[in-house]
Amino acid sequence: MSTALAPSDADRIFIAMGDATRRTIFRLLSQGPQSVSALARALDITLTAVAQHLDVLQSCRLVQTRKTGRVRQCAIDPQGLVVLDEWIAMNKRLWDARLDRLGAMLDEPGQS
Repeated sequence: MSTALAPSDADRIFIAMGDATRRTIFRLLSQGPQSVSALARALDITLTAVAQHLDVLQSCRLVQTRKTGRVRQCAIDPQGLVVLDEWIAMNKRLWDARLDRLGAMLDEPGQS
């Protein structure tokens, strides 16, 4: 029986961004909001394919969409970036502490 941990919010973001098309969508949206149709044209893929990729990006809060009339507009959702920022800060603290301990060990007398 597997005791695997459920993926964290950061894990879900890394999994989502492991796909080249989703990274391209995110990069396009970082230039400003765009419609699903505009994304489909830029990527030369179907509206259905874009919608599927957007569902993944929305599920980990990297992208948000809203419908205005008949047009669905997409934009970057800053909440996902906050999750990544917190993950990076946590791991930086962890590795800084580990490297400080290693440095202290190497500075001890008799360690060479």
